[in-house]
Amino acid sequence: MGTNTQFFQIAAIIISLAAFGEAFWLYKWVKALPASNPQIASIGKLIKNGANTFLKKEYETLARFCGVAAIIIFVFLPSPIWMGNPLDNVIVVVAYLCGTIFSAIAGKIGITVSTIANMKAAEASTKGIKPSFMAGFRGGAVMGMAVVGSSLLGVTLVLILTDNTTALLGFSFGASSLALFAKAGGGIFTKTADISADLVGKVELGIPEDDPRNPAVIADNVGDNVGDVAGMGADLFDSNVASMAAALVIGSDIDTINGNTINSSMVLCYATLGLLASIIGVATARIGKNGSPTRALNSSTYITTGVFAALTGAATYAFNFEWRIWLASIIGLLVGVIIGIASDYFTNDTKKPVHIVATASESGPAFTILSGISYGFISAFPAMIGIGVSALAAYKVCEPLGPGYAMFGIAMAAVGMLSIVAMIISNDAYGPIVDNGRGLVEMGDLGDTALEITDSLDSAGNTVKAITKGFAIGAAGLTVIALLGTFISEVNVKITELNIATPDLHMPALTGFDIMDPLVFFGLLVGAAIPAVFSAMLILGVQRNAQRMIKEIHRQFNEIIGLREGKKGVVPEYDKCIEIATTGAIKELVPAGLFVIIITVLVGFIGGVKATGGFLTGNIISGLLFALFMSNSGGLWDNTKKYVESGHNGGKGSDTHKAAVVGDTVGDPFKDTAGPSINTQITVVSLVASLLSTFFLTMSIF
Repeated sequence: MGTNTQFFQIAAIIISLAAFGEAFWLYKWVKALPASNPQIASIGKLIKNGANTFLKKEYETLARFCGVAAIIIFVFLPSPIWMGNPLDNVIVVVAYLCGTIFSAIAGKIGITVSTIANMKAAEASTKGIKPSFMAGFRGGAVMGMAVVGSSLLGVTLVLILTDNTTALLGFSFGASSLALFAKAGGGIFTKTADISADLVGKVELGIPEDDPRNPAVIADNVGDNVGDVAGMGADLFDSNVASMAAALVIGSDIDTINGNTINSSMVLCYATLGLLASIIGVATARIGKNGSPTRALNSSTYITTGVFAALTGAATYAFNFEWRIWLASIIGLLVGVIIGIASDYFTNDTKKPVHIVATASESGPAFTILSGISYGFISAFPAMIGIGVSALAAYKVCEPLGPGYAMFGIAMAAVGMLSIVAMIISNDAYGPIVDNGRGLVEMGDLGDTALEITDSLDSAGNTVKAITKGFAIGAAGLTVIALLGTFISEVNVKITELNIATPDLHMPALTGFDIMDPLVFFGLLVGAAIPAVFSAMLILGVQRNAQRMIKEIHRQFNEIIGLREGKKGVVPEYDKCIEIATTGAIKELVPAGLFVIIITVLVGFIGGVKATGGFLTGNIISGLLFALFMSNSGGLWDNTKKYVESGHNGGKGSDTHKAAVVGDTVGDPFKDTAGPSINTQITVVSLVASLLSTFFLTMSIF
């Protein structure tokens, strides 16, 4: 059989539709589960309304931003409208808007299913661990199937309709710009509520985590949905699209030179088989009557990994693809698993680092913070080495195939690492669903056995979340290295065009970036500083918002008579806290996102393509380090708190517990606001640079 791209495009569409089919079946299965508890139904309704209100306001704000961005893109990209073909500009604008719409839909689907699945998981916990686990996992899997199905379908349709890789970058930029704001906004919302609820509830008043007396408790549960489900869905949608876009741009450049379509076909084939492997993995996920939820989640990931390796091996043989490129993909996939295992070691409450931080907490919160930060920094080391080794190995394995293949190898390692992303999203979305389920069990007073079951499901969600975050950051690392290759290849295409148009120009092609060149070094320093400033802006946003909410919680406890004592019929004003979190998050999310885009454009116009190359390199290295450090130290503090709460080192209510809660409060914006937003930030600046490469080449100051 020949390697006709059309065949693989049709296959990609069929498998995407199969993923939507499975998502719909799982959604129906979750919705059909029994729901009879009126208390849970009324609290679940409050959570659902709060999440939808926030999402509506956030999307209204982002629609205005996207509208302005679309006008700018129409005027300037891929070349100024007065200089090029206006139709090309229209194509890029439409692709950009489609990217934002697909990304927004991914978030909306996540909210819709998670706010149903949390109630079902809560009620199922009265029947045992198995039904409750399946409700949480299958709810999360709806998200996994829908997000990856729509990203593969979107990329394939853009390719079929435009046959234009710049349009593909436009689609990817739409997805990543929306993801950047959705992740930042959701992260600020969720951590505002979480920190406020913890500091007033646990530290000041000594009341349980999800006590219905706490005015911030519903906002906290809403936050799990808008931050960890909708934001994370948009984030991984973006990573998946960006990895495919980078591989397709580099692959089609090589194909153009060689006069075939084999590399583009290979990207589509592997992405399609990754989704197929995830469909199989989700369908086979099971847990025994008294099984371990962590083992069930991890084993389904390993099954998916094995199925992907086997399917792509068979396809490589059948379609006569290059075995070296297959090997690069498998290297990416295995390193993703290894990064996940490393993250697990530093954050799992059965492992040594958590126990050491819990012991340190006996001496007060200062030692909780110091030990947690130290282990967070150490944890970044194996992951950074993993990303570096996989990039180097993929580069060297594919280098003998000819010019361009080394960078294509790195791009395919990223595609390999993200091939099982539907499974990763399913595991990740499971976490906030069962976390909400646990809260509903406590608020609905379903008894100690149900609470123990949802506690163990929540603990597994936290452990797996650390693995999936490590995986997502590792994949983003490889993707942005590939996007750096995309930037070079876009610049070189333009240099060739300029040399043809002006025969005596003789502009040399770009082969890399010499850090001894002052322009490159200038860009490197600015790029390395961006993740730190971006993180600070988001964390300060959380802090300002949380201070406003804590004032409101104090007001309610002081003014609403009988609330503190928990008198029957006395209900806090939950909507006031939801309103504070919503307004603050929307106010804080735009400046941080705009800051990184504006600085990228300024560096390009000042120093041209060389400074931009340095900027991207510095941004990638510093961004990966910050993202890994913050995600892992945050996860470590969270599980230390849970470890102490389960009766170790003094248990609940002790001074150790208070110190651990302070650590968790610091870790919250680390792991759920700044950390996961950084990998989207790196992707956004890489895509802005690639899209504006023509300007940076022809119109810079130096």
